[in-house]
Amino acid sequence: QVQLVEAGGGLVQAGGSLRLSCAASGRTFSTNVRGWFRQAPGKEREFVAAISWSDISTRYADSVKGRFIISRDDAKNTVYLQMNSVKPEDTADYYCAARIIATMSPRPYDYDYWGQGTQVTVSS
Repeated sequence: QVQLVEAGGGLVQAGGSLRLSCAASGRTFSTNVRGWFRQAPGKEREFVAAISWSDISTRYADSVKGRFIISRDDAKNTVYLQMNSVKPEDTADYYCAARIIATMSPRPYDYDYWGQGTQVTVSS
């Protein structure tokens, strides 16, 4: 019903910047929250950032606050994650997600739709 496609991953040096995008299609009007999560090898999926589609409220994990910016383009039905001052610890597969309930949540299981992910590697 809702399809999410991430793009923009790649290799970047520590201290650099990268912008990820997540384009949504299908019944996107049924989702009220978009989020970004990441998962490194051997680790659980963790919350990165979220943005409300009803307004423009945002939420960030402490680990990325001040470095990453989540934004949206309503016309393109796309959410972005601007990653600045990246660190090697940011290396992970990044996933975008969509939630029907209009409350931003850091819990992966609260989200209803997921993209396939895009890989981000930060070199030292």
